[in-house]
Amino acid sequence: MTPLRLIWTVVTCCFVDLPEVRAQTPQPPASAQLKVFLDCQNDCFSDYLRTELTFVDFVRDRTEAEVHVLITRAETGSGGREYTVAFIGSERFKGTDHTLRALTTQSDTEDMIRRQLATSLRIGLLNYIAQPGVPQGLTVNVRLGSEAQRPAVAGDRWNNWVFSLRGSAALESEESTRQTEFGASVGADRITPDWKITVGAELDYETEEFDLDEDMPIKVDRRERDLQGLVVKGLGEHWSVGAQGETESSTFENIKFSVGGAPAVEFNVFPYSAYTRRQLRALYAAGVRHNRYYETTLFGKTEETLPLHEISLTYEQRERWGSLEARTEWSQYLNDLAKYRLEVDGELSVRLARGFSVEGQISGSRIRDQISLPATDATPEEILLRLRELESGYQFNFQVSLTYTFGSIFSSVVNPRFGQ
Repeated sequence: MTPLRLIWTVVTCCFVDLPEVRAQTPQPPASAQLKVFLDCQNDCFSDYLRTELTFVDFVRDRTEAEVHVLITRAETGSGGREYTVAFIGSERFKGTDHTLRALTTQSDTEDMIRRQLATSLRIGLLNYIAQPGVPQGLTVNVRLGSEAQRPAVAGDRWNNWVFSLRGSAALESEESTRQTEFGASVGADRITPDWKITVGAELDYETEEFDLDEDMPIKVDRRERDLQGLVVKGLGEHWSVGAQGETESSTFENIKFSVGGAPAVEFNVFPYSAYTRRQLRALYAAGVRHNRYYETTLFGKTEETLPLHEISLTYEQRERWGSLEARTEWSQYLNDLAKYRLEVDGELSVRLARGFSVEGQISGSRIRDQISLPATDATPEEILLRLRELESGYQFNFQVSLTYTFGSIFSSVVNPRFGQ
C-alpha cells in the first residue's frame, strides 16, 4: 500500500466512525424524578404529602403521571380510619400495581395520621423508583421503635364495643328574632369481621321567637327524637343477613310515636373485601311499623299498624378515571300498594381529557306514601318556617360542574402564606 493510499484510508475511517460515537453518548433526562398523580376522594393531607415527599414530582393531571396514587378511606369499628392506598403504574410502569393499608385509631392526632400516610406513600413509591435499579445515593432509614409501635392488647375488656356521647347548644339573636337549639346523641357500635351492631339515639329541640310589632310575639317549637338499631351477620364475601329497627317522634312529620322493625338480606356482586374500589349491593327488607299521630291525618287516622317492604340497589366505583355512586330505593306499604316511594340518586366525577373534568349530581323521588299528613291545612307561619311536612308528589335536584386547568403539570410546591 502506498503512503498516499494509507493516509486516505485513515482519514476516511475517522470521519465515518465519529458520528457513530456521538450518537451513543447518553443524553441526560429532562426530569429524573418519578411523576406521581395524587388522587384523594376526601381530604388526605395532600399539601403535607407534597411537602414531605420531595423525591418525586407531583403532577396535576393523571395523564402525565407514571404512578397514579388512589387513596380511599373508611371508618373502622373502633372509630378510627382505614386508609387504602392503591398504586397504579402507567407508561413504563404499566401493569405494576399494588395496594397498602394504613390503620389509625380514634385517639390518633392529625399529625400522627398524616405521618402514617406519608410513610405508606414512601414505601409504595420506592418500589417504582428501585425497579430499574437502586439509584446511587438512595438512603432508607427504617425504625420500628416504641414510637412506631402501638401497645399490645392482652385482652379487650370492652369486647369490641365503642361508645360515643355528644351534646350541643346554639343561640342566635337579633333585635326582632331569637333562635335556640339543643341537641344530644348517644351511640354504641360493635364491629368485627363477621358482625356489625350499631345502636344510636338522637334528640333535637329548636325554638324560634319573632317580634313583629304585634301585641303577642310568635313562638314556635320543633322537636325531633330518634332511636335506631342495626344487627348484621356476615355470610362470606357476598351475603349478609340482619335486622333493622327504629323508634321516632317528629313534630315536623306529625308523628307522636312510631316504632318499626324489619329483617333484611343483602347480596354484594363483588367481594366485600373490595369495598374501597367497587361495590354492587342489593338489599331487601320486610317488616311492620306502628304509628301514633299528633293530629288526625288526611286518611282519618290517629294511629295505625302497617306492613311494609323495601328493596334497594347501590353501586359504588372508584378508579383512575374518576368515581361513580348510584342508588335506587323502592319502599311500599303492603296493605295499600298505591302508597309507595321511589328514590334515585347518583354522583359522577369523570376526567374526560387532559385537564378537563366533569362532575354531576342528581336525585329524584316519586312520593306517594305521606300517610302522616294532618287533615288541617298548614298556616302561613308553618309553611314559611317549615314547621310541618307539606304534601308533595315528587322531589328533584340536579347539579353539574365543568373544570378545565392548563399550564405547568407539576404541583409539588406548597406555599401557606396568607392562609390560601
